[in-house]
Amino acid sequence: MTIPNLLTLSRILLTPLLICFLLQRKLNHALIVFFIAGMTDGLDGLTARLFQQKSRLGSILDPLADKFLLVSSLLILGHIGLIPLWLVVIAVARDIVIVAGTTLLLALRYHVEMCPTVTGKLTTLMQLIAVLLALSSSMIPLAPWAYLLTFGVAAVFCLASGAQYVIRGILLVQSQLTRVNPKP
Repeated sequence: MTIPNLLTLSRILLTPLLICFLLQRKLNHALIVFFIAGMTDGLDGLTARLFQQKSRLGSILDPLADKFLLVSSLLILGHIGLIPLWLVVIAVARDIVIVAGTTLLLALRYHVEMCPTVTGKLTTLMQLIAVLLALSSSMIPLAPWAYLLTFGVAAVFCLASGAQYVIRGILLVQSQLTRVNPKP
């Protein structure tokens, strides 16, 4: 078990605590836990690069930890009315499509590399910012347009990266079919 993987596991373990605080509407506590979890996300990647500790397990656990943290946060924040439901639906639907597509490709024995795109990373960043703004809204209220703009940008990135991953999957299948059945 590498240090980056331990950091990722700590993020996974912090998520239930975050969920409890959110359900109790203890936003300040939830903000602290979310911030710490976010820091582990940055530290695991930095540590993996600095100490050459990238691993296959890490490449799978890290995005799963991000999804667990973000989807949980978005669902509950949407439920309590701090994030609009349309953003929750777009973000969760995107993740379902990506996970279902990846699972299908793996089941069909395609070689799927877990490489996030720049758009995918920006999607995660915008979702993190949206959650942070929602969690800090009682301490640092912003103008309604600032929330709407942030939520809208997060939704656009969700849609763009979701489409990008779907296209990537289609191209992978097409390239494999072309190798098996070359044109005469």
